[in-house]
Amino acid sequence: MSQPVLAVSALSAGYNKLLVVDDVSFEIKKGEIFGLVGLNGAGKTTLIKTILGLREKFSGDISVGGKEQFSYLPERFDPPWFLSGYDFIKFSLSLYKKKVKKEETIDLAKRISLNPDFLHKRVNTYSKGMRQKLGLLATFMTGAPVLILDEPMSGLDPKARQEVKQIIYETKAEGRSVFMSSHILTDVAELCDRVAVFHDKSIIFIGTPQDLRKQGVNEDIEKAFLSLLESHSADAMIS
Repeated sequence: MSQPVLAVSALSAGYNKLLVVDDVSFEIKKGEIFGLVGLNGAGKTTLIKTILGLREKFSGDISVGGKEQFSYLPERFDPPWFLSGYDFIKFSLSLYKKKVKKEETIDLAKRISLNPDFLHKRVNTYSKGMRQKLGLLATFMTGAPVLILDEPMSGLDPKARQEVKQIIYETKAEGRSVFMSSHILTDVAELCDRVAVFHDKSIIFIGTPQDLRKQGVNEDIEKAFLSLLESHSADAMIS
């Protein structure tokens, strides 16, 4: 068994004395697409920020196998307005000691339906969808072994979503790992090797999307997800 690229053990975190993440444990393997799902406001972003060291943990351990590097796209991505798209990519890659290759940048921009002509314009002229594409473009181009994407499909139209999914598949084929948070369960079911359901401060399920579907009365993953939450809430009330 290869060492996981990320291992989280008995992690607890939150704000001041407010507990948001309670005793969470999971691992992500090399070349795995791992999904984190939960209701809005459940604490998924707090969990991610704690893993990244952007928020102090209360207790627990976070280990990164083989000194892997992360590349992170936050849920609310808003690049500096005074930079051009190209300058933002250049800055992002410089953090990973990489130089921008113009042809590669143009090719990838086209592949996610971002007009390359806009790369030389300031990002304050971009729409929300264009800013999201820019963030994804920079994140993929870092070459980091582990990508952490918080709601990566936010603001994207159906065509761009399919294009981004294809690039995520290619990232996996390269042996890189993707840890993605999303509330779009159909995307998670399509993309992820395994999925964790985060609810009531804890992870209440880890398994394949097919395993998650089995939690419901039919193959509808959204209904299965809601059934799992209801079952967990009922068990919590009994205990």
